[in-house]
Amino acid sequence: MQKTINVPKDFFLGAAVSAWQTEGWSGKKETQDSFLDLWYKENKNVWHNGYGPAVATDFKNRYKEDIGYMKQIGLQNFRTSINWSRFLLDYENAVVDEEYASYIDDMINELIKNNVEPMICLEHYELPAELFKQYGGWGSKHVVDLFVKYAEKAFERYGDRVKHWFTFNEPIVIQTRVYLDAVRYPFEQNTQKWMQWNFNKNLATAKVIRLFKQMGLKDKYGAKIGNIINPEVAYARSSAEHDQKAARIFDLFYNRIFLDPSIKGEFPAELIELMNKHDIAFEATEKELQIIKENTVDYVGLNIYFPYRVKARSSAWNEETPFHPSYYYESFDLPGRKMNPHRGWEIYPQVMYDIAMRMKEEYGNIEWFIAENGMGVENEYRFKNEEGMIQDDYRIEFISEHLKWLLKGVEEGSNCTGYMLWAFSDNVSPMNAFKNRYGLVEINLEENRNRALKKSAYWLKQVIETKQFDAEDENIYK
Repeated sequence: MQKTINVPKDFFLGAAVSAWQTEGWSGKKETQDSFLDLWYKENKNVWHNGYGPAVATDFKNRYKEDIGYMKQIGLQNFRTSINWSRFLLDYENAVVDEEYASYIDDMINELIKNNVEPMICLEHYELPAELFKQYGGWGSKHVVDLFVKYAEKAFERYGDRVKHWFTFNEPIVIQTRVYLDAVRYPFEQNTQKWMQWNFNKNLATAKVIRLFKQMGLKDKYGAKIGNIINPEVAYARSSAEHDQKAARIFDLFYNRIFLDPSIKGEFPAELIELMNKHDIAFEATEKELQIIKENTVDYVGLNIYFPYRVKARSSAWNEETPFHPSYYYESFDLPGRKMNPHRGWEIYPQVMYDIAMRMKEEYGNIEWFIAENGMGVENEYRFKNEEGMIQDDYRIEFISEHLKWLLKGVEEGSNCTGYMLWAFSDNVSPMNAFKNRYGLVEINLEENRNRALKKSAYWLKQVIETKQFDAEDENIYK
């Protein structure tokens, strides 16, 4: 049985992509590789069918066409990133690449002209490769200061038009894949280095927020600045204390490591204790901790896709290996769970309500929004109708169910102001490349990357226009 869900009038609906996953290398200088470009060049064989950031969706040359689709859908907000590695010619002295910066100017202006609110992230995995090779990337506090110099140039250039700024997208991801799990280039298992990257990115956020305030962007233009975090919402296998402890420690290492400093200005005491116990503590001065304390975010975007289920360890830990947070937990597969078989992720829409209540109850009901949520599906061309349109009813169901639970949280007082789909268009993902498609807009790789709206795009257009949609009635409102 279906129920009509009403979307609050001031609740925005948008979509997101990143620079590196869409722009392509057109016009990029040899010295302007990002970390992702470096990884692709050094380890291309792990990228599905060899696709990567080299061409991506060619957004840099086709942004007007894509923004035309955004206007057609009626997207209210569009989030992307500035590619730090391409925005500057000289990272030490923050010398701007005028060709690339002018493209960003034109793209932002085109969005505004088409009544799409730009939301700009300063780093979505686009750490300059040169800084990774020379200084060890985010392991270096010098790189933190170079990031602030870059942010200043971006604020000066676009601050009069961009009202929504974010320091990072998913700041924990790169170092987790590289230094904690060692599944991505350059494959180094080093837990202390992982933790130092975590701290330095928190410090970078605070320093950029301090700069934002010093430059008066809120007072001059009504702008806000935040961080986009990807909490892996952890559910314990059982109510037993050992399982509850496993979930709590998982939460400390993967979620509160960024949520707490960003919003509360401090790291959890229990996390500090665990870091000291396992000899993985980050290096931090009292002055740096004070900067973090005094410069918290205006709001946060949260990327939520699936739940993470854990249980207490039932097998012995190999003491000869470096510390890993899984010392305290193991993954748990819930019997009977609904799955996205293409991505291997559980589908559990109630995760939206649960994170909404947590933001309300544990984080002072700070303003927040869903910055990413979506469903990746392989071989979507199988679902084309006679007219050639992808009939992605599975995506419509996914969005409607997650949005339904999110709006229940809003109804119960959580200060969530919007929902953004990942993604606006199909795009390149790390390693998976174009294997799993997430977009409202199809990118046809066989036909010159031509674009076409999927059924979900027309569905979302109607939701935006009518401010309502139908979803399964599970008595969640009763």
